[in-house]
Amino acid sequence: MALADLTTHYAGRKAPMFRLALVTGILTVVTAGFYRFWMKTRMRRYYWSAVRPGGHPLEYVGLPTEKLLGFLTAVVFLAFYIGIVNLILMFFSFSLFQGNAPAYVVSLIGVTPLIFFAQYRARRYVMARTRWRGIRFGLEPGVAGFVWRSMLHWGLTVATFGLYWPVKTYWLEKYRIDRTFYGDKRMHQGGRWFMLYGATKHIFIGIAIMGAVTLLIWWQEVPSIAPLGTVGFVWMVFGFAYYKANAFKRLMETRTLGETGFKSAPRAGRVFGIYAGGSSAISGIFLGALILFGIVAGLVLAAFGFAVEQWIEGEDLRGIPPFIPILFGIALYFGVFIFYGVLKEVFITLPIAQHFAQVTEITNPHALNEVRQRDRDEFAEAEGFADALPLGDAF
Repeated sequence: MALADLTTHYAGRKAPMFRLALVTGILTVVTAGFYRFWMKTRMRRYYWSAVRPGGHPLEYVGLPTEKLLGFLTAVVFLAFYIGIVNLILMFFSFSLFQGNAPAYVVSLIGVTPLIFFAQYRARRYVMARTRWRGIRFGLEPGVAGFVWRSMLHWGLTVATFGLYWPVKTYWLEKYRIDRTFYGDKRMHQGGRWFMLYGATKHIFIGIAIMGAVTLLIWWQEVPSIAPLGTVGFVWMVFGFAYYKANAFKRLMETRTLGETGFKSAPRAGRVFGIYAGGSSAISGIFLGALILFGIVAGLVLAAFGFAVEQWIEGEDLRGIPPFIPILFGIALYFGVFIFYGVLKEVFITLPIAQHFAQVTEITNPHALNEVRQRDRDEFAEAEGFADALPLGDAF
């Protein structure tokens, strides 16, 4: 099959996503979280099928039962760790240090490798259950190497107050990409470790502006320049959007699959606009809902003859069964939780996925005709550790 035009089309739409996210979110809450494995599967299938390089949609073929069984397996392991290991740590902590603080510190350090272990295993599972043109993706075993590299690079990132972040991003992404396959073809992440620093320039400009304003106000006592601090903050926020777009472009365009390459041109302004506009839309909807709730509550109280003074003093509340406010509070909490997740998918996640998909192209696509199918990777725990920690909410 000749592959001539491999620009990426995106078929996702806000209205279907709203319905899907709302229905699956409600079912997840009603089933006390049990349905979330089905929710994640349905959401991934929608997102994957919406991304269509050259008109051919991606396929996600993972099963919710795999996720459920993997989660139960991970819970058993983690229950042993939390119950037995932490008990031993507490014993030695009180014996040697007469306190529990050292035990908490050691326990936290001990959990950190499990987090990176879960991330790599979850990515292996997702890649193994993703297909394009009927050919499977895959990520070869290498979790031990990823864990110690993650510990090292994250440690350096924390020690340098974030200055090492671009280097960490490059090396960890390179480790994963160099072990990623499409069929029988291995991917390769090219480039250099310092190439992402150029994408951070607007972050540092924003921080520099805020720092200069703070110093001038503190040392020179010039409070009139305080509004410039807001300019610096907005600039820094734009800088994060610029970094997200530019880092994606640089990593993608130095990535190869045999003789096939990639081009990408995400726009920082568009990314910033999606986050700013989406956040504003979500805040506006919640504010409107809050006002509407207040109006409706007032009308209901008036209809049932509640006087404001009696409401404030609690006199008319004495006859209300105690479980009613509790049920109302639970319903309100999960209602807000569900609706926020739905709005985030509609106004932020989906538009971001759409933008990055539509600006990405596959170059020299004829080489893909040489790709052959790979064997199916089996997983005993699927992405159970990522769900149990929990790290499994991202798609």
